[in-house]
Amino acid sequence: MNQVGLVGRLTRDPMLREFPNNRFQTSFVLAINRNYRNNQGSVEADFVLCVAWGKLAERIVRYCGKGSLVGVNGRLHTRSYINKEQNRIYTTEVYLDDVRFYTLKRPERQYGTTTPEKVNVEGNYVSQEHQEIDQQKVPDQFVLPETEDALPIF
Repeated sequence: MNQVGLVGRLTRDPMLREFPNNRFQTSFVLAINRNYRNNQGSVEADFVLCVAWGKLAERIVRYCGKGSLVGVNGRLHTRSYINKEQNRIYTTEVYLDDVRFYTLKRPERQYGTTTPEKVNVEGNYVSQEHQEIDQQKVPDQFVLPETEDALPIF
């Protein structure tokens, strides 16, 4: 069985990529706080690369931004590639089957419109009230790397 369920915050705004045959894809890094504090009293986080395709990718880009809290379900996918130094690099990603939006990004950031259409998300229409919710602030105990250079880029 290959199933993954995670809850965390996006480390940056997801970008939608279009491939031939009108296929869409997005990937993003999900920061997931650990359940304990380190010796310095800080909460550490794990950073997991997530990949979504099709309508799910479009919904993620439309409703999520940096700091958005989401729950994801999917499966682990491993792959490898050769980097510039000719070394084989292995990577593990979560290919998403489902996303739950716990916080939404601000409506004015959704495809450049201030009044987005109602969209069916997991069988439920998003109400205007929920579309107008401001993105929640990231908690103080949430830890990110010092620079974005420390995050994996794919």
